[in-house]
Amino acid sequence: MRLIVSVLSQRRSVVGGALGMLMIAAVTLLGVASASPARVHARAAGTVARVLRVGSYHGIRGQFTSIQAAVDAARPGDWVLVGPGDYHETGNRVPPGANGDDRAGAAVLIRTAGLHLRGMDRNGVVIDGSKPGRPRCSANPADQDFGPIDPAGQPSGRNGAIVFKADGASMENFTACNFLTGDQGGGNNIWFDGGGATGAQKLGRWRGAFLSGTTGYFKDDNSPFSNYGIYASNTFGPGLYTEVYANNQADAAFYIGACPDCNTTLDHAHGENSDLGYSGTNSGGHLTVQNSEFDNNQSGFVTNSQNNDDYPSPQDGACPAGSSRPRPPGTQSSGSCWVFTHNSVHDNNNPNVPASGSAAAGPVGSGVVIAGGRNNIVTSNHVFNNKAWGVLLVPYPDTESPPPEANPACVGGTPPNQPNPPAGQNPNGDPCYFDDFGNEIAGNTIEHNGGFGNQSNVDMAEISNPNPNGNCWHGNHRGDGSEPSSDPPNIQATHATCGRPNAGDPAASPLGVQVICDSQFFTGTAPVPGPAPGGIDLGCPLPQQAANYPRATPGFKLMGLPAQRSMPDPCLDVPRNPWCPHNPVDPAAYPVPGVPFGAASPGARARIRLTASPSRASTGASHRYCFAATTVVGGRRHAVAGARIGFASSHAQTNRHGVACFVKRLHSPGRYRASASKTGLRSGTTYVRLVRARATPRFTG
Repeated sequence: MRLIVSVLSQRRSVVGGALGMLMIAAVTLLGVASASPARVHARAAGTVARVLRVGSYHGIRGQFTSIQAAVDAARPGDWVLVGPGDYHETGNRVPPGANGDDRAGAAVLIRTAGLHLRGMDRNGVVIDGSKPGRPRCSANPADQDFGPIDPAGQPSGRNGAIVFKADGASMENFTACNFLTGDQGGGNNIWFDGGGATGAQKLGRWRGAFLSGTTGYFKDDNSPFSNYGIYASNTFGPGLYTEVYANNQADAAFYIGACPDCNTTLDHAHGENSDLGYSGTNSGGHLTVQNSEFDNNQSGFVTNSQNNDDYPSPQDGACPAGSSRPRPPGTQSSGSCWVFTHNSVHDNNNPNVPASGSAAAGPVGSGVVIAGGRNNIVTSNHVFNNKAWGVLLVPYPDTESPPPEANPACVGGTPPNQPNPPAGQNPNGDPCYFDDFGNEIAGNTIEHNGGFGNQSNVDMAEISNPNPNGNCWHGNHRGDGSEPSSDPPNIQATHATCGRPNAGDPAASPLGVQVICDSQFFTGTAPVPGPAPGGIDLGCPLPQQAANYPRATPGFKLMGLPAQRSMPDPCLDVPRNPWCPHNPVDPAAYPVPGVPFGAASPGARARIRLTASPSRASTGASHRYCFAATTVVGGRRHAVAGARIGFASSHAQTNRHGVACFVKRLHSPGRYRASASKTGLRSGTTYVRLVRARATPRFTG
């Protein structure tokens, strides 16, 4: 019997055009490279960028009522500003040469280089995929627009806003919802598209900021669904998503893929209530995921190698030849450009989310998962309360038949067991096997994972074959400084040094069986011969009490779209116009991709802000002194878990809320210094003032 453990869930469905590759279980992962700021002046020399206004803003009407009409009228370097409103764009523009999900067309299609599309209110400007006149982001099946009927007589599906091969373009400060899959693909709400399913990367500089992607509609896994909230594929960058949010997606809230050297940063993203919080197929090279949160999904963060239409494979975070990046503090790998850092991945235990096809096989309860990926760095993250696994490294056995264009196929993997298979075909269904190796998991706070309580549900887990450049684990800890649980046991002792030969658990291990049972990837497969009556059920060869994982409740409800932070100044860098009357007539060209919102400069490290409670106390008595460590990035305050606090000759580590406490009896008056430090952040200090206790008055009669 052949036991394949690395549960794969394919990112695409042949019929619906969507799916989420998930590879089993979990934990912290992924990273990305930072984009360098650059100004793109796409307009002709000597001309002033025009501002085309859609709708009305502060009682002043624009020249257009349709976003697409304004986009069609724009020239390179122009701005399209959109006033608050629910925009049901009725057209369905198909990009020339569309080959993947973009065959379904888009409600708003941008093909003009350097065009800037910006809403005046992130929560108030909605590009809505439901029918005109229907409620915003409606849940009613009768309100949905499934796209035009294609030659096969089926609804084609629809995409929302697409930038198609238009260098220097940006999309900012609006929401898109209810764009659903169909016979031609679709289901992507916001997409920077460099040529989906072509194997080529034809989009350079791009910027997406203050964007939200959601849906109010999900019927079942046999009906059209919203596939991705925020999407980027086939790009070579530099590209940037910053201050972005997505939920309720049947594949992933965020997707970055089909880019061997993505040169992309995902910053201050929040993905929740989706099958996957993040999915990244064959996304490698310079890629950074930072300052983000993935929670309340079935699986939190997943990146993988796959032999599919997001070719070329594999997912490889190694720096391309001739390039490098500074090694993150506390790490050992010098040749990796893919970094997942300063993120929070927690509480991804939710089976009641949209899912479809093989993406539904994603293991519930997993935090960060690297499936068949290699040479990635996962550092300085907080991964907690994921009840199956916190961080999980696994192989990826892909039985999918790649498209004919993927020739040669199975690049970076072990090819199918057949001599000279036809290009783009896998007639026997043999797997293209991608192992995981060369990944570094270092300096993370990993705690309170494995709460389902099944065998091998732990904080840190690895399945891999022997490799001369094995995975390494070091410096990870719980909030109290103790050692996280692991399978194999003591993995931070046996796998502490990077670049050394090693291996994880084999596929046919208790950990591998638990992954199978959680994912239910083989459910519906014919039993194989075995001692049990009727053979061994590959859906889960264990009794339920030995592999107890939650399943979806029929008729579950989607969550609403929480209000998100809007761009503080929607007139930023826009030429003077009736909506922005005080701006310069001809400002400098807008920087694309620019830097993450609120960042002082690329690569600048945030400083820890340390506060004391109490900040003043009296000598001689015992007091409980608590210190809260926070940092501000992109205008938002975050707790700093795992920081080292020093106070009055003692040390402690902050918990998940960024707090550490000491009980002290201090006898000398004066100022007592407290310090906070953590790898990747600038240290912070504060002081507690001790004053001499007043003597208790003595009264005599």
